[in-house]
Amino acid sequence: MNGNGTPVSRIVRSLGLVFGDIGTSPIYTIGAILLFILPTTFNMFGLLSLITWTLFTIITIQYIWLAMSLSDKGEGGTIVLKTILDSVLTPGITASAVSVLTLIGIALFIGDGVITPAISILSAVEGIRLIPGFEETGGITLLFVAALIATGLFFFQKRGTDRVAWAFGPVMAIWFFSLALFGVISIIGAPQVLFALSPVFAFEFILENGWTSLIVMSAVILCITGGEALYADMGHLGREPIVKGWIIVFPALVLSYLGQGAYVIMTNNTHNVLFSMINHLSPLMYVPFLILSIAATVIASQAMISGMFSIVYQGMNTRLLPKMKVEYTSTEMQSQIYIGAVNWMLLAAVLVVIFEFRTSENLASAYGLAVSGSMVISALMMAIIFLYRKEPARMILSVALIIVDGLFFISTLFKIPHGAFWSFILAAIPLIIIVTFILGQEKLHAMLRPVPVEEFLPRYREIYTNLPKVRGTALYFVGNTRYLSPYISQVFFQNEILYENNILVSIRVTEKPFGISTAFESAIAPGLHIFTITAGYTEIVNVAGLLKERSIEEKTIFYGVENIVSDDPLWKLYGIIKKISPPFVQFYTLPPEKIHGVVTRVVM
Repeated sequence: MNGNGTPVSRIVRSLGLVFGDIGTSPIYTIGAILLFILPTTFNMFGLLSLITWTLFTIITIQYIWLAMSLSDKGEGGTIVLKTILDSVLTPGITASAVSVLTLIGIALFIGDGVITPAISILSAVEGIRLIPGFEETGGITLLFVAALIATGLFFFQKRGTDRVAWAFGPVMAIWFFSLALFGVISIIGAPQVLFALSPVFAFEFILENGWTSLIVMSAVILCITGGEALYADMGHLGREPIVKGWIIVFPALVLSYLGQGAYVIMTNNTHNVLFSMINHLSPLMYVPFLILSIAATVIASQAMISGMFSIVYQGMNTRLLPKMKVEYTSTEMQSQIYIGAVNWMLLAAVLVVIFEFRTSENLASAYGLAVSGSMVISALMMAIIFLYRKEPARMILSVALIIVDGLFFISTLFKIPHGAFWSFILAAIPLIIIVTFILGQEKLHAMLRPVPVEEFLPRYREIYTNLPKVRGTALYFVGNTRYLSPYISQVFFQNEILYENNILVSIRVTEKPFGISTAFESAIAPGLHIFTITAGYTEIVNVAGLLKERSIEEKTIFYGVENIVSDDPLWKLYGIIKKISPPFVQFYTLPPEKIHGVVTRVVM
């Protein structure tokens, strides 16, 4: 957790790092809801009340209060909830169900991460049509502008964002101030909208419309996009600045929504509501506000991309995902990472979504399924945790949230004919990869039959005494120092390659997010040593640096590579995943000229 800076500066930073997604929701939420209902005063009061109390219930209660009370050394997110549950659950049906929920939660988070940049950037770019002289700008032109901004954002990732990240917070602070200011000015024209702060209007709206209100709820959920990211990003800044930041953001959002509601009541205009309101209130400020909105959507997208890198990195460290090459983009912050494979797959998916849906209204009509699914899973996991911790009040509240989140999830199912199936597709791709990788790793480990070190050592001592040795030190990467990978025997006993010093290197990832320690076990046999690195699952491990600290100067690095051969479609897919994944040692950026892979052919 990064605790640098004054309390005020950390709150400002949270505006840029954490609140970008939910902060740009006012651009498209009201317009999306008004696709389903007429802008009567009764309906406007109802939807404004629904938005206000949805923000309070889901963000304030579920994430800010309940979820953020559950952390592991300040770290949050779905994987952290699983870690907490693993510490209280015994192996069985419940533990297995939690593991499945975690996998689905990660997949939904990734699916949400594809749609968020698309809808945010597209909705901001569409504001160009309200600039005098640009009213007739074609849809294709807007699509290419949005695609150009998205492409530029993803190409920028490899260079890192630490040079410009200092500006994210202040820009978002100006954005929230602008939302609140224009909201207040608009409310002055129709102050009666303040009555919509009462939850009575939300209940009356639901009772009046019955099951039809579920369709409206499927659009209301757009106001809380980014809620899961608040919790997942807690490790970057800590709970306190996020909580205090929400005290600023929540009123700004509510004022913006109320202001937009007042504008609709006064003008009956339901298209591109936020931008139309700004243009109506102050035409001179419209272009600066449009530029600010594009900057805000880029920052929101950047936060989601950074969160995606973090969740994938955690998945790799906890062996839920295959290893991918990780690059460090900041010399000061190790948490600033870049994963090329994830970056380019995300860009491809974002571009497909932009050109498939073509307008933010079309995208809004399909958005929300992944968001609501993530909400339900988080609430379920929290309820189980509070049950085992014997906190009945919080457990009952979590159960109530499961019901509320479940209603939102059911409401978004109505969007499937309008394109919400894309949420399933986008989430299904990482889920299939995760499940295939986990099953494949389990089968592979069962087939390779690791050699117990007690059986290995007698034969090793014999050849070490009798065979000539290569000068220098060789490293052998192993998953477990007590049960050695078969490739070790292949190098020593079949190929008869033996160095003066042979070090078995094991990297153990703990269930804790932070902490790195090393241990060196010298001479378990002549010329054979063990070097163990223990690291938290969010830590970026500098293996080369840790070796240097122990004065280990390796001449060669060996690691095992499995060539999977199979006629089974599932194992064929696993074989493809293994082939395109970089070797394990490349994940830790060791000197390539020293690395030698030992291939083992495995028929599955």
